[in-house]
Amino acid sequence: MVRGRNACGLHPWCVTAVFFPNKMSAGSAEDVKLFQTIGLSEQKAKETLKNANVTKNLKLAISEAAKHGPIAHDTGVLLYHLASKIKNQIIDKMEFIAGYIVEKKLDSVLRMDAALTYLLANVSNVLDVAKFEESCGIGVTVSPEQIEEEVEKIIKAHKDEILEKRYRFNSGPLMQQVRSSLKWADGKAIKNEFDVQLLDLLGPKVDADLASASKPAKQPKETKGKKPEIVKEGIRFSEQKETPTSEKVGAQTISELMKTKIQFHKPGENYKTDGYVVTPNTHRLLQKHLKATGGKVVTRFPPEPNGILHIGHAKAININFGYAAAYGGICYLRYDDTNPEKEEEKFFVGIREMVEWLGYKPFAVTHSSDNFQQLYDWAVELVKKGLAYVCHQSSEEMKGFNPPPSPWRDRPIEESLLLFNDMKDGLLEEGEATLRMKVTLEEGKQDPVAYRIKYSPHHRTGDKWCIYPTYDYTHCLCDSIENITHSLCTKEFQSRRSSYYWLCNALDIYCPVQWEYGRLNVNYTVVSKRKIAKLIHEGIVSDWDDPRLFTLTALRRRGFPPEAINNFCAQMGVTGVQATIDPTALEAAVRDVLNSTAARHMVVLEPIKLTVKNFPQENAIKLTAPDFPNDPERGHHEITFDEIVYIEATDFKEIEEKGFRRLTPKQPVGLKHAGVVITFESIEKDASGNITNIIVRQDPVSEKNKPKAFIHWVSHPVLASVRLYERLFKHKNPEDTNEVPHGFLSDINPSSKKEIVAYMDNSLAKTAKVYDKFQFERIGFFSVDPDTKASKLVFNRTVTLKEDTGKI
Repeated sequence: MVRGRNACGLHPWCVTAVFFPNKMSAGSAEDVKLFQTIGLSEQKAKETLKNANVTKNLKLAISEAAKHGPIAHDTGVLLYHLASKIKNQIIDKMEFIAGYIVEKKLDSVLRMDAALTYLLANVSNVLDVAKFEESCGIGVTVSPEQIEEEVEKIIKAHKDEILEKRYRFNSGPLMQQVRSSLKWADGKAIKNEFDVQLLDLLGPKVDADLASASKPAKQPKETKGKKPEIVKEGIRFSEQKETPTSEKVGAQTISELMKTKIQFHKPGENYKTDGYVVTPNTHRLLQKHLKATGGKVVTRFPPEPNGILHIGHAKAININFGYAAAYGGICYLRYDDTNPEKEEEKFFVGIREMVEWLGYKPFAVTHSSDNFQQLYDWAVELVKKGLAYVCHQSSEEMKGFNPPPSPWRDRPIEESLLLFNDMKDGLLEEGEATLRMKVTLEEGKQDPVAYRIKYSPHHRTGDKWCIYPTYDYTHCLCDSIENITHSLCTKEFQSRRSSYYWLCNALDIYCPVQWEYGRLNVNYTVVSKRKIAKLIHEGIVSDWDDPRLFTLTALRRRGFPPEAINNFCAQMGVTGVQATIDPTALEAAVRDVLNSTAARHMVVLEPIKLTVKNFPQENAIKLTAPDFPNDPERGHHEITFDEIVYIEATDFKEIEEKGFRRLTPKQPVGLKHAGVVITFESIEKDASGNITNIIVRQDPVSEKNKPKAFIHWVSHPVLASVRLYERLFKHKNPEDTNEVPHGFLSDINPSSKKEIVAYMDNSLAKTAKVYDKFQFERIGFFSVDPDTKASKLVFNRTVTLKEDTGKI
């Protein structure tokens, strides 16, 4: 997780370095000289200045240490480590720690880390110096004899393996064993002792020890027809095209991503995270929390039930459910149902359906409305504490970055209590009053609204309430109620983190940790609920599941496999950077999955009739074709071959073209799975010059009669409707007024949907069910659409076989 970046994706301290690389202020020059006094090189000092937080901490550490006299080089190393590692929660202990460093009581990085860990774990307690020193091993010495004895014991236990592998033996784990048993032993002393004892056991290195390790055996060549794979940074890509992302790919699956690339805090160690606010009751509340959870990871996916989930939500689903699953924890599906005006049953059902479609089962399905009474009681408590008040400013007056302060901020507590009760009892009009919290958000906005009046019946609570809590008020409190360990959300909620922590601590309840990650956006689409609703209203798309959209229901209908979406989310990683991805990246992930799961069938999209004049049988022939040509054991299906077949119009050219390898008057071609080569004889046309029939002769394929290519075909066809989709919008960002000055509705691609009648074999028509996925040989991947009926098959093109570089 990348933390602390600004809106450009850069650390705040990078801005000067990026835009003014050759400029250094007088103050910076002085700081370089200051840092050099403790042993830093000029280059290291300049690099340090790029990090504002470390710079501030290091200057403070040097100032405190200098009170004790000149700073030695080894002391400077530890001061730098202190400045780099200390958390804001214990910054007030800088003078205390610097004193221990100067006095040589904290004389190693190991003791330093132990000191920081102890102080962080006891930040809200009165400092017990004796326990602090005990936890840091101050005064504890480990003699060379103790190290020698421990190393000798461990080498003896592994003697046979060491003698067998000699100097190729990895002694690192054994050194770690010594460090575990002799906690405060010097690392260099342990390594030196190992070197001495290994030399004594093995003697000097011989030629065999110095020879380079033998190369691993060559891997067998890939099976013919199977595309080789490229491994980059532990990720596999098909050779079709590397996934074009805005950042390097770090994992192939969600499980791998969560276990190897994510470094969140451990349950119960909330206080170790940057920015977490520690109170005198924090550790007691954390112990209570751990008792309730059993130390498990607990996450939640909290969508608003007022629209359908889109591809960005897929990332959130995978992060929340995936992180919990990777560590044996649980994840709730919690509906944030605090706005009754826009909530509908179909959205509740659709959201859960999509979560489960992606392969995740919620530990429980909960609702913010489950806690309406508790939330109200806590709001009353805030008012009684003087931390919330009833305000009469209108929503318009509160809008903007710097609205005027509320004139009712300091109204008497009893007055706010009476008014808040009147709000609850329906004695005030909508918009006449709100309950506001006395807190300032990160971006400077003051006093966010906690409750507003809405005279709308609620989906679950009916007419019981006419006041409803806001996200700013509800979210963190529901997280606390459900004992969430990791409140994972997108970057735009970072500005709400201060109110999140403030509210939990103001009510003296368990406070989870909020972690933010960058949103996932996709080019050539819109995901706003309002804008999709507009597309539906204007008749541009049919509904929320129109296959040209990037809602999850649309992607399912188009034929995207859920595992492909999950793998795509894993490849995007989890950082603080907002990623905007081209749809081709997602399509590549879809091809990777469908290539090994979608059975092959022959379907003709633009049919042209072809008659085999020397067909050897009176009746049609039944042939078998493999579902997966590269793996015939996975099954077969039956196809019909007769004297009349249909081929793609693009597989025949009446006039020769260089490089064209299919049927022409002078060039024969093979028919896939039929074992024959067809040769042009003559052609028939209608009055307009359109080809109505091509007469051909067939001959068996043999060593002497091998065609340059094989084409697909259909005989005795069944008709089906096939929908071909392209991008819905013409520009990458249809919401950008610079690219699309007249708005996204003016950017519609008129060719985004084309419906044609295709010819297919009866075997496919008989077996295809809604959402089944197939590869139409030589054409692309297709999925059976829900519009399919007994009398009419409908297919959607999911993706082409390879990326279409000619797309708009």
